[in-house]
Order: sequence, then C-alpha cells, then structure tokens
Amino acid sequence: MLYLAALLLVIGCMLLIDYRFRLFFWHGPAIALLITVIGTALFLLWDVAGIAAGVFLRGESPIATGIVLAPELPLEEPFFLIFLVLCTMVVFTGTLRILGWMQQTRTRTADRS
Repeated sequence: MLYLAALLLVIGCMLLIDYRFRLFFWHGPAIALLITVIGTALFLLWDVAGIAAGVFLRGESPIATGIVLAPELPLEEPFFLIFLVLCTMVVFTGTLRILGWMQQTRTRTADRS
C-alpha cells in the first residue's frame, strides 16, 4: 500500500509543478489527457507483451498492495505508467519552454548590440 500511496503523492506533486508553470495538463487539458491515456495504454501493452514472453515478473514486496489486475500485473503498475508519461511530458514541455526563453534572451541581447 505504501508504494501506491507514494505513486499517488508524486503524481500529485508533478501536477502541482504542471499547474505552477502551465506545462502540460494546464496548458492543453484535452490533448494532455489524450496523450496520457495513449501513452499509458502503449506502456501497458508493452507490459502485457513482456509478461506473455516471460520477461516481466511481479516480485513480492511488503510495500505493495498485493492486488493484481492480471497475472504478474500489480495494481500499482498503471499508476507508475501514468506517472512516467506525466513526468516525461512535464520535463519535455518544460525543456521546450526553457529553450524558447534562452532563444528570446539571445535575440534581445543581439538586438541591443
């Protein structure tokens, strides 16, 4: 249960960062939701393929809920994948914003000289 709670906490923290800088969900909620759903679904398909191939196995852990959605697919996995997609998109959009700011700063500096 602790792992799921930690995942929900970091998802909440990532959404707060997103809210503060309007990077992903608070920049375009509809497209962000679509990207999150598609990204999570693709990663889940990847997990299912890995489980079917015998590559991905679920380990027992005292911090996990112990609830499985399918054989070798714990309840925590979709939340982890949502966090992975959200984190990736916040870092990506944040990087684009920083690069845009740097470009504007360079342009202003070049115009002054």
